[in-house]
Amino acid sequence: MAFFGLIGNDETLASTTYSDRESASDKAARKRRQSHHRSATAADRQGQAWEANERARQDRGSWWRR
Repeated sequence: MAFFGLIGNDETLASTTYSDRESASDKAARKRRQSHHRSATAADRQGQAWEANERARQDRGSWWRR
């Protein structure tokens, strides 16, 4: 009969047992956000490097720019 006492309170048991753990879906979502953030950071750095290179190329000038 003790088994029937467990029916219906699984959410209560889970909230007390796993309250300090991250859920699998939350972990997957966090990993996706981190992955996107890493690729966005790399793209930003690449764009800034291109901009610095282009600015240096334009600032070098030639005889007709003096």
